[in-house]
Amino acid sequence: MEEMGSERRRLVVIGGGIAGSLLAKSLQFHADVTLIDPKEYLEITWANLRTMVEPSFGERSVINHRDYYTNGRIVTSTAIGITETEVLTADDFSIPYDYLVIATGHRDPVPKTRMERLKEYQTENEKIKSAQSVLIVGGGPTGVELAAEISVDFPEKHVTLVHSGSRLLEFIGPKASDKTLQWLTSKRVDVKLEQRVDLNSVTDSNGSKIYHTTAGESIRADCHFLCTGKPLGSGWLEGTILKSNLDGRGRLMVDEYLRVKGRKNIFAIGDITNVPEIKQGYLAQKHALVAAANLKLLMSGGKERKMSSYKPGSTTAIVSLGRREAVAQFPYTTLIGIVPGMIKSRDLFVGKTRKQRGLQPH
Repeated sequence: MEEMGSERRRLVVIGGGIAGSLLAKSLQFHADVTLIDPKEYLEITWANLRTMVEPSFGERSVINHRDYYTNGRIVTSTAIGITETEVLTADDFSIPYDYLVIATGHRDPVPKTRMERLKEYQTENEKIKSAQSVLIVGGGPTGVELAAEISVDFPEKHVTLVHSGSRLLEFIGPKASDKTLQWLTSKRVDVKLEQRVDLNSVTDSNGSKIYHTTAGESIRADCHFLCTGKPLGSGWLEGTILKSNLDGRGRLMVDEYLRVKGRKNIFAIGDITNVPEIKQGYLAQKHALVAAANLKLLMSGGKERKMSSYKPGSTTAIVSLGRREAVAQFPYTTLIGIVPGMIKSRDLFVGKTRKQRGLQPH
């Protein structure tokens, strides 16, 4: 029941990713919660690449919203507008709110149902298994982790990774980049830096494909995976009351309490915010817990001065390299191998993330 015996507040959460799902789950018994998401499930996104080489992994990492969020309303649709009092969806729903949380992260067109998503992984797995050579376009964390997963699980396959930047993993320090390049090279991954692939000029040759790079190289591969960065899921906000709250990079500007600046009852969490830190899942979950505590306080009539501040995360980052190894950047050191792999790579924090949502880890 709502604290102080007052009428339950209407809380609308837009986005059912890592941050939005945890916040909705945390407040489902403290408010009248509506979760708006175009898909019916939560996906533990950093487990995606493991699921491509081992589709059964998705049974644990792709979770129907209703499994962890049992006491609120789910609207399976896309939010397209916000007024001072309600959220508008693509299906012509108008959902009133007293408090609003925006957690739309990055734009990623995925299927509506869990079953369709799991079938996609099965298809990607068959694509990898049937190929003798694989091209990966993009050397950020997604491209590096996919190259590592394939080279560990399918060492007989020839993997080429092409990246437009001067080093891999540009979101962290050069020491981690260098160690990662050495590791991939040791696994016979052919890494090509400062080149782009023109995916519009692919030609067929004896059953495989020929890809052309901006450096004039030709790469023969049976298939490719595009692992470049995804755009922020904030474009739709440009036509709403929050258009002036977006910074030059399309991120929502928030205060130390994770409220959208200048707004008393609208919060933003996760990758869509301008919090100065590396955008990572574990930090998005910290956003969710701080915002949930602040919302709980406000909805129960508490004083604003008692709200919790969010302290931006450190430069810590872990990129898994297959099932046993990883590269880890900590504030004062960078490690690669089995030791950092013990932290993340075996289970990719899937059990821990499930437990946070009240589910069995396995």
